[in-house]
Amino acid sequence: MRASHPAAALEGTRSRLQANGSGLRQCSSCRRRLRVAATLVGPDPTRLAAATTDVLDRTSKSLRGREVEEAAMWRCIELQQANPNGMNIPMQRWSKDLLEQAYSRCAEVTSEYAKTFYLGTQLMTPQQAKAIWAIYVWCRRTDELVDGPNASRITPKALDRWEERLEALFDGRPYDELDAALTDTISQFPVEIQPFRDMIDGMRMDLVKSRYETYDELYEYCYRVAGTVALMSMPVMGVDPAYKGPLEPVYRAALALGTANQLTNILRDVGEDLETRNRIYLPLDELAQYGISEKDLVSGMYSPTTGRMDDRWQRFMSFQIARARQLFADAEAGVDLLDQKARWPVWSALILYRQILDAIEANGYDNFTRRAYVPKWRKFASLPLAFSKAALPQLNPNYQKMMAMRR
Repeated sequence: MRASHPAAALEGTRSRLQANGSGLRQCSSCRRRLRVAATLVGPDPTRLAAATTDVLDRTSKSLRGREVEEAAMWRCIELQQANPNGMNIPMQRWSKDLLEQAYSRCAEVTSEYAKTFYLGTQLMTPQQAKAIWAIYVWCRRTDELVDGPNASRITPKALDRWEERLEALFDGRPYDELDAALTDTISQFPVEIQPFRDMIDGMRMDLVKSRYETYDELYEYCYRVAGTVALMSMPVMGVDPAYKGPLEPVYRAALALGTANQLTNILRDVGEDLETRNRIYLPLDELAQYGISEKDLVSGMYSPTTGRMDDRWQRFMSFQIARARQLFADAEAGVDLLDQKARWPVWSALILYRQILDAIEANGYDNFTRRAYVPKWRKFASLPLAFSKAALPQLNPNYQKMMAMRR
């Protein structure tokens, strides 16, 4: 059989990737690099596939802003479509008993630091719950590197070593029992490595960046530290078997929820971040549009004349809260498309974080001296609402339209 021309082979590979959604449509630099790679390696399908993966890996490091999220999302969709049952990664020295111990430890950590979230995982299948615990623990350990008790001693080199451990565990060589639980998880579910790499890059941002000029810059950060969790978790939570539409709207909704959660955290912690970490996550250009300077933030934005927060700050916060609420609204339709056992914990998180926004407003937008929180009784009171939404997705007016979609 006559070998095809490298350019033709590349086009075939690109078409397959685009059909599955690798994000090449959104990344012109990636397309250029793929053309060069195809010329160098020739038409051999195996070598071309390896070169394609290498180009995607290297290109992801150079992406900025929303391109980062877009490329990772399509890689996750592609993997979920190609390997719906996971990667079947062998681990020679980890027996079934040792893995059960590892998952038990992950459960303990999750229940200690995320009680409500842990409660929600009890409705999932045991396999789903264990996988979510393993992902949560890895994310927590990663976050602790830059925000934990030893954060002042963390260097970029330490994050490089952490990323090397990540690559090893995805290659079937976990360093410890908690890593082993994650390796076992990616053996059972089609979890893509790119969101994990992106989260580590988010930690790198926290080491070197304490100000964000624009919302696009902040959006990239929110994706790296929170949207990534959505991409990691989606293959585990799964999609409603009755849904036959494309995966893209489900993933976009998950990303919207992750970004909304992180924006809510940022709006809640303005004073704490500035005082204890000298970080301002709020977009500086948007602050300027409301006539607010960094000096104003340091002063606390309190108006002695009126006895309340400065009017400029109230208008600014009202705008930011409206943006976060819109992201929560964007997430709703996608939550209803999740597997039934995964809907309740996700609805619980969505409702809880929305209530944090309500609490900020109830505090008169004072997020400098008062911390907005949801009382425990209100958390528990919202669980029946979350359960009803999870059990009756057809009450969502967009549900039937989404279910009618076809891939």
